[in-house]
Amino acid sequence: MTLEEQIEQALLGALDAEHIHIENESHKHKGHSGDDGSGETHFKLIVVSSAFDGLSRVQRHRLITKILHDPLKKIHALSMETLTPREKSNK
Repeated sequence: MTLEEQIEQALLGALDAEHIHIENESHKHKGHSGDDGSGETHFKLIVVSSAFDGLSRVQRHRLITKILHDPLKKIHALSMETLTPREKSNK
């Protein structure tokens, strides 16, 4: 199972997410610090979930970090956009 698949499964198992988008951006960092040659070191994550209602941006990111505890051990960089369904519809 790829790291991207592990991330997706962890999020699906923990959040009632309306939308999850995972983008592997490792190719943009080839040869840079943190590139271990695996092709799975840098990810961009967009998650839309009602689980974020009432949470600050920091609290949302902490929740994602807790959910992704094991996969994060292998990731050099993870950027996150965490939205509620209402925030997504207002965008």
